[in-house]
Amino acid sequence: MSELLIHSMAEFSSLIIPCLEHAKVANVAEIGSEFGGMSKLLAQHTAAAGGTLTCIDPEPADGFAPWASEQSHVRHVPLPSLEALAGEVGEVDAWFVDGDHNYYTVYHELVGIDAAQRASGKPLLAFMHDVSWPCARRDFYYAPERVPPGWRHPHSFDHGVRLGEDGVLAGRGLRGMGSFAVALQAGGERNGVLTAVEDFLKEADAEERPLFYVHVPAVLGLGIIFDAQAEWSGALAEFLLPFHANPLIARLEENRLRNWLEVVDWQDRSGS
Repeated sequence: MSELLIHSMAEFSSLIIPCLEHAKVANVAEIGSEFGGMSKLLAQHTAAAGGTLTCIDPEPADGFAPWASEQSHVRHVPLPSLEALAGEVGEVDAWFVDGDHNYYTVYHELVGIDAAQRASGKPLLAFMHDVSWPCARRDFYYAPERVPPGWRHPHSFDHGVRLGEDGVLAGRGLRGMGSFAVALQAGGERNGVLTAVEDFLKEADAEERPLFYVHVPAVLGLGIIFDAQAEWSGALAEFLLPFHANPLIARLEENRLRNWLEVVDWQDRSGS
């Protein structure tokens, strides 16, 4: 399958790093490190700020764990996110969530992160990846067995997805080639990353706890949740407002994805 798809959270660094500076972030926790592209940027920021970086990933790419062990201020926690959150992560100023892209995991990650921030008396600041297509309204599973049956949708490791289609395609479209599974149907309750974010925000609203949410519709979608009462919230909101739900950015992302999917289709037809 084509390697042309830009999908790293690191692509948002020109937005993320200023946010960390506005919020005076020193200590960061990252869920989902994979190849460490974002991790290395966060390591640079936390080192300069005199803080720490905690990377939570049970199975990062080869070379990540040795890299982390060589950084004095970086700690690698080789556990699934929900197990790590049930333990002691330490005080964190900002969280990055880019692990397993399904409702159950993301919703409970947010609940656990929120509880940790409340316990430490720190405002909530969380950066979420994959809040746009394809994971917004459809669960993806790297490890389906970690999702309880009542929360896990029927899924396939062999099928793919396409823009504008709620079902799946056998051996076509965006797919994991055995590395991840996709829910057979998009939409509905408890399905997708954005659905998890929205349900978390609804519960916060019901508690009359003001949280801001920014959605940048590029590179599979960046969502930013932050405490509206934090002293830095106004500066953050002003900086991010031009990017929130920006229709031009969304159109460019759709065009990018359609072009990429055409390349994937061509490769499938040619057998390359």
